[in-house]
Amino acid sequence: MKNMTTVLLSILAGGLTAFGVVKATAPQPASEPTTVVTDAAGNTVEYRTVNLADSDYPDFTYAAETAVESVVYVEVTVQSQSRSIDPFEFFFGFGNGYGFGQPREQRGSGSGVIIRPDGYIVTNNHVVAGATSIQVTLNNNQQYEATVVGTDPATDVAIIKVDATNLPAISLGNSDALRLGEWVLAIGSPLGAQLRSTITAGIVSAKGRSMPDNSGEFKIESFIQTDAAVNPGNSGGALVNKKGELVGINTAIVSQTGSYTGYSFAVPVNIVKRVADDLMDFGSVKRALLGITMGTVDKKFADEMKLSSVSGVYINEVLKGSAAEKAGLKKNDVIVAIDGQKVTDASSVQAKVNNYHPGDKATITYIRDGKQQEAQVVFQAVIQGEAVVQTDGGVIFYGATLKEADTETLRRLGLKGGVEIVTLSNGKMAEAGAREGSIITYVNGAAVSKPEEVVTKAKKASRAIYVEGVDKNGRSFYFGFGK
Repeated sequence: MKNMTTVLLSILAGGLTAFGVVKATAPQPASEPTTVVTDAAGNTVEYRTVNLADSDYPDFTYAAETAVESVVYVEVTVQSQSRSIDPFEFFFGFGNGYGFGQPREQRGSGSGVIIRPDGYIVTNNHVVAGATSIQVTLNNNQQYEATVVGTDPATDVAIIKVDATNLPAISLGNSDALRLGEWVLAIGSPLGAQLRSTITAGIVSAKGRSMPDNSGEFKIESFIQTDAAVNPGNSGGALVNKKGELVGINTAIVSQTGSYTGYSFAVPVNIVKRVADDLMDFGSVKRALLGITMGTVDKKFADEMKLSSVSGVYINEVLKGSAAEKAGLKKNDVIVAIDGQKVTDASSVQAKVNNYHPGDKATITYIRDGKQQEAQVVFQAVIQGEAVVQTDGGVIFYGATLKEADTETLRRLGLKGGVEIVTLSNGKMAEAGAREGSIITYVNGAAVSKPEEVVTKAKKASRAIYVEGVDKNGRSFYFGFGK
């Protein structure tokens, strides 16, 4: 019995010893560090602090090293000419009414992103607008001459092409899947060739953002806002996610100094893809239009219309003969979704509509008289000679987007009234010599102050349309074109 007790005690002692050794050598969980401070009342307060391991930080090396090979430096030459008006030439059919001074050569630069291995590159329209020559430099220092395939001033997207194959095309992501606070990288050539292939990091600050244009008005767009540092020269460069996928094309900054102050904007890649496909396939954008003007639902409107929630956009006007009218939509209907995707403001509606082509169908979910309903819409295209009202109240007419000139612009130019040419795309207005930022004051001799008046006067013309106005520098212009 004594021997048995001795054996049991030996076994127990061995077990305890083994447990102690294992306990002593096993890695212990790190206790959270604390900091003890004394507050103003003399009380001691203990705060927990965080010690992040390396694995807690995002690693951008793969995304940066992969995507940077697809971003190019774009250098352009623009042949600028001082213009003077020659009414003799205009009224007797020689030229477009402009006299030309001594040509001057100017150089500019920006960035671009290779989207196809056979040489197609996306950049900003404002980077290549008016360029007489374009030179592209790859990250490996190879250089190519590029040509413009097509441009879209409305989205500030352009496609250029170089004669090359097997180029490092970037992978395209899904900008709709971006989340607020998600890390992104901006890649481009800020401030010129000396800072080529610069990479900065930031987060997605906002989505569906509108931003002011040069006139101080707000365009209805759907930009990605980030705090990744972007400067002049970054235009046309890549905004990529942590996977190295393209999620946007860096386009603009909002700054009072002309340099980065914390806000930068990119065109979402889902819009870029559709515009780029059209430019590569057709040379111009086949833009779908719903044919309404609208406003964001606020509490006042929701109360007046007895809506259950403050969400969606209300229809202020339905354009006669538009896709919206044919689908049965009416004034004061509240659109809450397009093809099942919620819309919260006019920018989000435009972003959704931009994903469609003329002839495409979509389901519009809307509220009328407190009841949710659905309508099937077939999107339409812009028709030359027919005015189409945009979602922000602008009017597209013969390829030009027209808006009533704001008070400050009229004051600066010494005008009583006029209609601004906000953007230009392919059409008779551009072909005749119209310029963005110019103010139309007369159409066929009649004064105009609203876009609708331009349309009315033009439609009354039997054969030709004559336009008179002032450019953004205060110089008079004349041009004309046949109906």
